[in-house]
Amino acid sequence: MARRTTNVFSLSFLDAMTCGFGAVVLFFMVINAAVGTRADQVTGDLKAEVDRLEQEVLEGHEDLVELRNSLRVVDQRDVEARGLSRQIIENIEDLQVELATYENTTLAQEEHVNRLMADLKSLEESNRRLSAAVPEDEEPPGDRLRSFIGDGDRQYLTGLKVGGQRILILVDASASMLDETIVNIIRRRNLPDARKVQAKKWRQAVATVDWVTTQIPPSSRFQIYTFNETAGSVVPDSDGQWLDGGDKEVLDDAVERLSGVVPGKGTNLYRAFTAIRRLQPGPDNVILLVDGLPTQGKVSPRSRTVSARERLKLYNKAVDELPRGFPVNVILFPMEGDPQAPSAFWRLAMATRGSLLSPSKDWP
Repeated sequence: MARRTTNVFSLSFLDAMTCGFGAVVLFFMVINAAVGTRADQVTGDLKAEVDRLEQEVLEGHEDLVELRNSLRVVDQRDVEARGLSRQIIENIEDLQVELATYENTTLAQEEHVNRLMADLKSLEESNRRLSAAVPEDEEPPGDRLRSFIGDGDRQYLTGLKVGGQRILILVDASASMLDETIVNIIRRRNLPDARKVQAKKWRQAVATVDWVTTQIPPSSRFQIYTFNETAGSVVPDSDGQWLDGGDKEVLDDAVERLSGVVPGKGTNLYRAFTAIRRLQPGPDNVILLVDGLPTQGKVSPRSRTVSARERLKLYNKAVDELPRGFPVNVILFPMEGDPQAPSAFWRLAMATRGSLLSPSKDWP
């Protein structure tokens, strides 16, 4: 048989294919090694990034907790602020209602007040003329126990008779005794108690009572009652009892306790007059220190405001409860927005054979 001839082309092709495959394998290995190195590097970077992000997440959680706590505090303050805001709004509404009540004073009422003040000045002039008839060596009985030195230089007859065996001093201790004007009364009633008792109008009322007690005869008995929405003695545990007017220490103690009373609340003349009935035996002389008509009566008012007509009705009902048989001497302090008070209390003084005194700012 003839021998097969070798095909050179076939061997060369196989060599070429083998070399090419080897080259591909080598290239793949090189690429794979480079990719592995790069992957490790990228993985390290990503891990660091993950760690950083986890740290930020932890810090974010901590910040979130702090923010939630802060939010709770803010919410609590918001609730408190809303409550305070409602309270302030209610106070403003109350003040507006009170101010609106006194804005109804007409020009005719003001003229009426001016006429009454002119009448009072005329009476004071008459009292000054009468003072010339009083002997200079005649000394009030009460001065033998207590003395009063005023700041002013007025020395004239007041027309106020401080006599009798049982003398009752009734002092208005309502909020209106803090000042003469409505605006200042509203402002002062929100002050601390230590500031309230230093109000100029109230200090004058206390000084007036101090002066009255110097005129009490030593043989007489006395009592000092204050009234606002209730009425009672300034001396504890002495309601319905008379105190010794001949005991200087008792007089001093009563005046000292009065100076510590804090004016406040409404004016209830009904309670003041009914309290007189608790004194047994009854008084034979009443000295009433007041600045206007009452704002309350036997029954608590339903409305926050009281008109001038309603105040006059409350006054008349209170007078109906006043026991009879003794003079009522009225010391009337100034108060704006109450033009009917001077004439009403003047009629009371005249009907009981007492007197009406409207003191000047530097008296006594």
